Amino acid sequence: MSLNEEYEEGEYGRAPKRLKTAEVEEGEELEEGEDSDSESAGLLGDVENVGAEKRWTATKYGPARRDNGEEAHRIAQSPVVHVRGLCEAVVEADLVEALEKFGPICYVMMMPFKRQALVEFEMVEGADKCVSCGGSEAVYIAGQQAFFNYSTSKRITRPTNSDNPNSGNKVLLLSIQNPLYPITTDVLYTVCNPVGSVMRIVIFKRNGIQAMSVECAQKAKAALNGADIYAGCCTLKIEYARPTRLNVIRNDNESWDYTKPYLVRRGSHCPLLPLPGNSRYKLSSHDVPEVVSYPLPQSSAYNNHASSSVAMVSGLHPTKMNCTRIFNLFCLYGNIEKVKFMKSVPGTALVEMGDEYAVDRAITHLNSIKVFGKRLNVCVSKQHAVIPSQVFELEDGSSSYKDFAMTRNNRFTSQGQASKNIIQPPSCVLHYYNVPPCISEDQLLRLCSEHDVPGFTKFKMFDAKPSSKTISGLLEFDSKTHAVEVLTVLNHYQIRIPNGSNPYTLKLCFSTSSHL
Repeated sequence: MSLNEEYEEGEYGRAPKRLKTAEVEEGEELEEGEDSDSESAGLLGDVENVGAEKRWTATKYGPARRDNGEEAHRIAQSPVVHVRGLCEAVVEADLVEALEKFGPICYVMMMPFKRQALVEFEMVEGADKCVSCGGSEAVYIAGQQAFFNYSTSKRITRPTNSDNPNSGNKVLLLSIQNPLYPITTDVLYTVCNPVGSVMRIVIFKRNGIQAMSVECAQKAKAALNGADIYAGCCTLKIEYARPTRLNVIRNDNESWDYTKPYLVRRGSHCPLLPLPGNSRYKLSSHDVPEVVSYPLPQSSAYNNHASSSVAMVSGLHPTKMNCTRIFNLFCLYGNIEKVKFMKSVPGTALVEMGDEYAVDRAITHLNSIKVFGKRLNVCVSKQHAVIPSQVFELEDGSSSYKDFAMTRNNRFTSQGQASKNIIQPPSCVLHYYNVPPCISEDQLLRLCSEHDVPGFTKFKMFDAKPSSKTISGLLEFDSKTHAVEVLTVLNHYQIRIPNGSNPYTLKLCFSTSSHL
């Protein structure tokens, strides 16, 4: 699924990320320089102090005011209104219902991970009324007070030329953001069909769904745009697609024509996936918030996921890869329990992950990538657990077996922590976080040089909060392969500073940005 979305406004030039920060769980200690804000920002992607950069007005032309009351620049009138402070469960229909009293609305762009949206009115007078009313009295959207200001854009750029409810297009494009669990035709059918009859579904890098009529397509977009399929993940972003019809040649998990049941079928139709039974971050009934759009079924016929929580990785460089470096790379897609190199098959290792869905994600994003000049092959192992037998010494002197079950660097140890991870394929831009403020661009370049990995070509540091003990930013490399190698070597590197009692753990992940 594609996670990359480009917005017209400069401050929205990145793909949507969560701004929600989770408090440190009770009893969990933080490393020096590591606080809950920095941890959240690092896991969520490229957050550039959105609150500090956005400016908010209280009146039509009155002085602009930030949240802290400081004077800022004025923003000119625009038919596009920037909405913030939205609740997690809000969808497009909620915004239209609450704001159409100010004037006709022609387009809505949801930014669910930021709890923000852009609303374009047909006339600038509608935007004037919305901003003025929001500055003088509380305006509630889905039961929560929202805040409004003019956008710096005069029009929201539509992702496609056909993104017009009056165009007659029946095909919707669904982008699944943060897909922690597999998305199949059955999942999308179960979610969309109650809103409007579904005719065809095709899953590719993005998901298209064809509704019965124009009215049904409009209704589905309004009801589901911004909704979560599962709690805290698999968020739907919906636009009208360019194609006016979907072509389906067979019925299976990747495509389905509900008007032609005689097409070749692979497996029976089933509802939404249940949460995995052995998942470390399985939701309890107490943990499930109201953000879940549809109830999770008790059983499912879906069995296309990995049959084991152990992945087999071959094509590993004999001198440059070890257990720790495998962990550094694979931990982006799920918890790592154990890693063991196979003595009988050189360059091959078994990686036991938290559950079979983590193995699915690792295979999807890491299979066939190049690391240190060798192409990885990642597949499901026949083993159901990694047993520490035949332990030997690797060429770099490290052990061929390592247990990571208790390490703090696993990023999916709780539902709250897991929901902050954006599942992202390898890219040439890395997001770094949990770095001490005294570290400079030159020092990071020197760190790359000292560990014999490629240096970055572009560097960007995000503005940090005054109370933050760490900094974060982006590093762009010449190629995706270079970025993968740097992450493999330097992820979780211990940065020591003078007079510091504990080191800072450098944390890296792939950015949703394609370039700086």
